[in-house]
Amino acid sequence: MNLGSIVIVDDDKNLCKVLADELNEVGYDTSYVTDADSLFSLIESGREIDLILLDLKMPVKDGFYVLARMQRDKIEKKVIVLTAYSDLKSAMESAKMGARDFISKPYDLDELIISIRKVLQQE
Repeated sequence: MNLGSIVIVDDDKNLCKVLADELNEVGYDTSYVTDADSLFSLIESGREIDLILLDLKMPVKDGFYVLARMQRDKIEKKVIVLTAYSDLKSAMESAKMGARDFISKPYDLDELIISIRKVLQQE
């Protein structure tokens, strides 16, 4: 059963693999990329993406770059920010830029799944 397609965007490949496996076990079609350019290549390929789990701190092009480019290019994808750098300013800034939720690492899997379900149900 496919509950939705999720792309994880994080420069930590080990975290990507673990999280993708966890979400695949629950029923999501999950893949990952380790940088912003790879995400935009996926989007431009027309691949179905219901949700993006986005890290803010990445080398070269960070999560704020991704959110800004999505706004600029009118790319309407649901985004949950998943970051180790969880301060109120970052949370508010990412929300202003279109992120639907903000979750701190290390994440609690149950909390993350509840957030994913909630965001995927939003219009």
